Amino acid sequence: MQAASAMNDTLSAPVGIVGGGPVGMMLALFLERHGVGAVLFNTEDHSRWHPKGSTHNSRSMEHYRRLGFSTEVRKLGLPPDHPTDVAYFTRYTGWEMARIALPTESQRMAAVAASPATDQVPEPIHRANQMYVEKFLFDRVAVAFLTRRYGWRVSDMRQDADGVNVAAERVGDGAREDWRFQYLVGCDGGQSVIRRTLGIRYSGFDTLEQEFMGGRMIATYLRLPTLLAEVIGRGRRAWQYVSITPGRRMVLVSLDGKEEFLLFTRAPDPNVAPDDDAIRAHVRRAVGADLPVEVLGHNPWTAGAALVAERFGQGRVLLAGDAVHLFTPTGGFGMNTGIDDAANLAWKLAATVQGWGGPHLLGTYEPERRPIAVRNTTAARTLAITAGEMPVAATIDDDSDAGAAARRRFGEFIASRLGEEFASIGVQLGARYDGSRIVAEDGAPPAADPIVYRPSSVPGGRAPHVWLGRGRGIGDSLFDQLGRGFTLLCLGARPPDTRALAGAAARRGIDLAVLHRADAAARALYERDVALIRPDQHVAWRGNALPDDCDRLLARVTGYV
Repeated sequence: MQAASAMNDTLSAPVGIVGGGPVGMMLALFLERHGVGAVLFNTEDHSRWHPKGSTHNSRSMEHYRRLGFSTEVRKLGLPPDHPTDVAYFTRYTGWEMARIALPTESQRMAAVAASPATDQVPEPIHRANQMYVEKFLFDRVAVAFLTRRYGWRVSDMRQDADGVNVAAERVGDGAREDWRFQYLVGCDGGQSVIRRTLGIRYSGFDTLEQEFMGGRMIATYLRLPTLLAEVIGRGRRAWQYVSITPGRRMVLVSLDGKEEFLLFTRAPDPNVAPDDDAIRAHVRRAVGADLPVEVLGHNPWTAGAALVAERFGQGRVLLAGDAVHLFTPTGGFGMNTGIDDAANLAWKLAATVQGWGGPHLLGTYEPERRPIAVRNTTAARTLAITAGEMPVAATIDDDSDAGAAARRRFGEFIASRLGEEFASIGVQLGARYDGSRIVAEDGAPPAADPIVYRPSSVPGGRAPHVWLGRGRGIGDSLFDQLGRGFTLLCLGARPPDTRALAGAAARRGIDLAVLHRADAAARALYERDVALIRPDQHVAWRGNALPDDCDRLLARVTGYV
């Protein structure tokens, strides 16, 4: 895993990762799965205990499943029977104006159990705050085959043609270590030291000037022990509670389904620290009654951002997560996009350090992932703009005909304009790498749509999902049967002779699994007899027979040509 030089005590490992948030930890765990040792640096010596996003989308859940712990993640966050609705009120003791009804975790999993063989969502979206999942990943990393340097700061980085030298200091006592890596990945957030050291800037929109979900915002961690029992009531429970009256808007996100919440408010003065008493008063006005409010912490942030780095790395130093894209939280796309970055990058790093990846393989990371970052940040900003357009009439909280009409107009707006924020399966599963040099093009890809996911075996997209048999649990999904490396999926009635491809893969050191499934529904979905699936579950090539030159195919999909 690591070695020290007798001359200068420089430690070494294949990959260094700076930043131990969810993206950095997932990258480390992916690399471990591929058999590559990594060193994970993080300035804090613990996982961050302040709520952030609460959305783990279907693609992230598939990645957790591939690493073996999606079931454990589903135990975190809201209780299984807790509604995940989004409810819009004037005051919480007042009028409920609109509700976007969404299934509970139990209902989602019941739908999976009853799903048809070609259903495309084996892992539905899950609502668990990021701080819970970060703690889970932190504990998972602690027992993984990798080196943790939590509580260490990277103080210097220098790369050359053959590797990257890193100097690290322990925050507590200034102890120093020198490391040599083949590759370094910066997963160190929006203020990324690694990105700044490389001189890479963001482009796009850094804010949005509107009354809500724009400009400087405050995320406050609250405990409201009586809100659900004494104000909301069991029949009106939701995941998000939005309170809107003229001049006041706020969002409460339920964290544990009991008494802990994340509060979003607009900062009255971006240059002044949040005031606990002002937050308490704000909450009580939104509730419409006095109630106990315990403030556990604040975190300021900027809404409306849609920023993407101009480059995703330089030389042997690469970037992922918030270090290359910053989101406004509408849609819940930020962390999930970063986890998908890690899935794309991990196998390419593994292939390169293990010697079966070609000289062009790592160069496909940016052209494959940057367009997805642009797509997703744009989608999130568009949803934020829509949220800012909600019609809030002066009479909206009045007990009058005018008030009823204003609330009706508000409800119609929510139903027609904002439901898509919570129905973004096209964004979640629809990432495609069309035009990549390691994708063998064959046919026209489906039209992009943030709301609708259209499964397709046209190379470049996520492999269409199929349930293999009657079960709907772990082990029953096609994704559970894919190998750690490439997988040749054979769906025709007469399986092809795969020895030529297997032999070419063996000579190149490529881990290749062969999966035969004589299934008419799967064959109809894939539209071809055979498909080559990449380690990140995207289709690399398809056909009705293996090519005459299997070695050339493998050379292409691993970055040699």
